[in-house]
Amino acid sequence: MTQPLEQIVRRKLSDEVFDRLERMITSGELQPGDEMPSERVLMERFGVGRPAIREAMQSLANKGLVSISHGERAKVLRLTAKSIFRQVDLTAKIMLSQSADSLEHLKSARIFFERGMAREAAQRASVNDIADLRNIIERQRMSLGRAEEFIDADMEFHTRIAQISGNPIYVAVSEAMLAWLKEYHTEMLIWTGKEKFTLAEHDEIVDRLEANDVDGSETALLKHLERSRALYAK
Repeated sequence: MTQPLEQIVRRKLSDEVFDRLERMITSGELQPGDEMPSERVLMERFGVGRPAIREAMQSLANKGLVSISHGERAKVLRLTAKSIFRQVDLTAKIMLSQSADSLEHLKSARIFFERGMAREAAQRASVNDIADLRNIIERQRMSLGRAEEFIDADMEFHTRIAQISGNPIYVAVSEAMLAWLKEYHTEMLIWTGKEKFTLAEHDEIVDRLEANDVDGSETALLKHLERSRALYAK
């Protein structure tokens, strides 16, 4: 029995250039902050034309590996959890806009995540952490009636709880989920008096964190998020 043909797919030159440039970064030949070699140097090194170099460089930029500024050499970026999430920000928002189920899944994931953050924070919160959280609540209270400022302070409050963990990945996850949810924040938050409930619930969460009450912190935060999840709607 003859074997089926295994076709060899010819790759674009720019894909080959991309792979080589990527290896230069991942191998450590190029470090974060380094300038990429000039187009002329890369053309001579790889034996290809300028279009292949430019296309490969744009692909690196699209993946968050380099930054490209007009009139300057591309620079290698330092990858962080925050920068990685930023790369998927647009596609995540499109996914959420296309499916009500996706929004519900995101709200549930946020609750699951933040319950863990509350338990972690209750065990680790310092005097400075508690003071920062109370200052955020006070700024949020002073912004009553100004929707954008109030919501920004709300997001800052929840991200600050994640920061207590000392884990930058947790912080990046918190910021990403909150940014995606913000797309669906309705005016109910401001115009039906529910902002007063938000402030009281934030106060209760911080009281529990300050008392190092692990279960109480989780319960207070769960109560807060279960009530407020209805404020996010398509």
